[in-house]
Amino acid sequence: MRAKLPEILVTGGAGFIGSTFVRLALKNGYKVVLLDKLTYAADLKRLGEARNKIKFHKADIADKAAVEKIFKIHHPQIVVNFAAETHVDRSIRDASAFLKTNVIGTQVLLDISRDYPVKRFIHISTDEVYGEIEKGAFTEDSPLKANSPYAASKAAADLLIKSYVRTYSFPAVIVRPCNNYGVWQYPEKLIPLSILKIFRNEKIPIYAQGKNVREWLYVDDCARGILAIMQKGKIGEVYNLGSNEERQNLETIKLLLKTLGVSRSMIQFVKDRPGHDIRYKLSSVKTYRQTGWKPKIDLSEGLKRTVAWAKDNRGWLLSKWKSIAPLYK
Repeated sequence: MRAKLPEILVTGGAGFIGSTFVRLALKNGYKVVLLDKLTYAADLKRLGEARNKIKFHKADIADKAAVEKIFKIHHPQIVVNFAAETHVDRSIRDASAFLKTNVIGTQVLLDISRDYPVKRFIHISTDEVYGEIEKGAFTEDSPLKANSPYAASKAAADLLIKSYVRTYSFPAVIVRPCNNYGVWQYPEKLIPLSILKIFRNEKIPIYAQGKNVREWLYVDDCARGILAIMQKGKIGEVYNLGSNEERQNLETIKLLLKTLGVSRSMIQFVKDRPGHDIRYKLSSVKTYRQTGWKPKIDLSEGLKRTVAWAKDNRGWLLSKWKSIAPLYK
């Protein structure tokens, strides 16, 4: 007889990566409790039929009373924390929401997870906490050097978690993925924004000359990696999730335009973002060795899947324009 799997509390589970993980966890037999504030970037539509298989609570992770109530009801054995403000440009305009959710919210979850002791606390961080690297790749032991308010808030959360591991023997694991893309991504990020701009017959804004380098991981591969780390990762450790799909932003957009069948004349270079990191690159050797995870979907295939989905869900993408338009005036 198959052993009963533990119940998972997923925060931010109506978000892009979180919802992908929820669908995967359910497919693998886990019971899921979902906590989400339902900010502008969240959408329960991402869950599809899975919406009927979860227990959903609308709440802010920085609201201690609300979060504690959820723990009292469900007593989850595992917490997977996706809840975060994530858009760099918004953090540059106003960092306050990033500090509240990414730092204070994480602290609230940590404290309540200690009071209602969980067996595992999986925290989803980002490669941006390392800052930029011109050559080579970041390992999990690389120093943190966050260069944007967003990255600084995530680095602060990581350090707080590490302090809980050391001080309280708290059962946390930190996951640092590279840039995610794929279906259902909110169109404030580069790839879905570019698709939305094409749907609106508008130019795609590319910072500076598009020479900034990013490593791209298809969201399904990221969710598989997080699940593998949740199951096999060691308490107190950090795990990178990289893809080796490294491209200059301009190169990525040219490949996207080719996939869409659109001319490169739709590209428009704009003034660079303040403090824009030149390059991110992760070494994921530790993750491969300890969990057996490896990405399956390369950038070309991932973009084909993303574009096909976008064409079928054009209305969903277009409906998001009003909330992001102020960023691109």
